[in-house]
Amino acid sequence: MGDLESKPSVPVVINPTISASKENEANPDDNATPSHLSILSKLHAGYFTISLSLGAQALLWKNLSGHKEDSQAPWHTYCVLPSMAFLLLWGLALLTLATLSFLYILRCFFHFNIVKKEFLHHIGVNYMYAPWISWLLMLQSAPKIVPRALYYQVLCWIFSIPILLLDVKLYGQWFTTKKRFLSVVANPISQISVMANLVAAQAIAQLGWKESAVLLFSIAMAHYLVVFVTLYQHPVISNSFPTMLRPAYFLFFATPSMASLAWKSISGTFVTSSKMLFFLSLFLFMSLACRPALFRKSMKKLTVAWWVYSFPLTFLVLASAEYAHEVKGSIAPAFMLVLSILSVLVFIGLILLTASKPRGYCIQY
Repeated sequence: MGDLESKPSVPVVINPTISASKENEANPDDNATPSHLSILSKLHAGYFTISLSLGAQALLWKNLSGHKEDSQAPWHTYCVLPSMAFLLLWGLALLTLATLSFLYILRCFFHFNIVKKEFLHHIGVNYMYAPWISWLLMLQSAPKIVPRALYYQVLCWIFSIPILLLDVKLYGQWFTTKKRFLSVVANPISQISVMANLVAAQAIAQLGWKESAVLLFSIAMAHYLVVFVTLYQHPVISNSFPTMLRPAYFLFFATPSMASLAWKSISGTFVTSSKMLFFLSLFLFMSLACRPALFRKSMKKLTVAWWVYSFPLTFLVLASAEYAHEVKGSIAPAFMLVLSILSVLVFIGLILLTASKPRGYCIQY
């Protein structure tokens, strides 16, 4: 926290409550009755990682329950779960996302200058993709949804077009603006922008629009290679990456997991390319799992950044489930089951930790 407070340009996105706390010290009378405006000033796009995790978990439960006819043991673990549990999870995810979206819209009206600074920040702009990813996941995980229905097509494009617009803005900066070159602004959270294109590609592929899906997939993978290589070279910005945001390193294996799922939706089967991406994701996950010391400092205090632990694990489980369903055998399904249990435990743990915080506690960056 000391590093963050010493940099005046960062608090807008990384710790938006710093400026609010200074205002409260200057006006102590305002602390007696918390204003709805203070809540809006503390809210930022990073909070959508909560709804992203909920949506990913709902999609996992839906996909696994769709394999009930499979005779392998891991699938039967999910058969015993009542369908009501999935409906409650999906309803909670929808309620959370709708609430966050409504509050963020109000934030845009009442605190437009803060939103503008967040949009221009090299870390905060990547979180702008999170709401659209969350809505696409909610759309795909919705119960009894018909992918070819007109309403599904309309909603899919409504949630996908903003991603393309953000691509033009963000990737254009990396390519043309000297102060915004990727080598200058690269950070692990940059991978969220890549994930957004992959999630959109998967959703559009389910509509049968393969060409549009390939377009989004191509944009995503081209920039993923650039981002991955840049981050591997440890640019200067990595030295100043906030310690409390280190859970974002889990995004390293979330992106190839999502890419394997997107390509499976495009090709129709879990082909060799999807398997290669899954193996890359698995290798990166093991590399991070063997280095717990990297996350020690970020675990000292609960922040909303902890939710980044959840959805990358869920995407890895989704990819491993497709792989297990493709190769059959016994090892792959058993390994998928272990990852599934780990994902669910992390998800439940985050919910309990978040709910156990005292009233008025602000989970922040």
